[in-house]
Amino acid sequence: SGNTMLGVSHVVTTSIGMCDIDIRPGLYGSVIVTGGNTLLQGFTDRLNRELSQKTPPSMRLKLIANNSTVERRFSPWIGGSILASLGTFQQMWISKQEYEEGGKQCVERKCP
Repeated sequence: SGNTMLGVSHVVTTSIGMCDIDIRPGLYGSVIVTGGNTLLQGFTDRLNRELSQKTPPSMRLKLIANNSTVERRFSPWIGGSILASLGTFQQMWISKQEYEEGGKQCVERKCP
């Protein structure tokens, strides 16, 4: 059988659904579209259409997509570099050796 992957809209709605009910309106109201694949022609329109069908009627959906292709392409890397530079984040770093020895339990222990 083939490899089945979840669509982006499914991942977004499932992730929001796992969050506290009180913050869900804010999450639906600020879905940030970023990363290189979001530059594919029609991506944002399709995501908006699919999310609109899956968003509960009581929620207001808003997608935020920067018009600058450079910013959309590299924002995830910039955000990751900022996160990695924070002193509080360094305690969560996992070396390749640690991961090879401990697997996902190592991640669960360091990043609760």
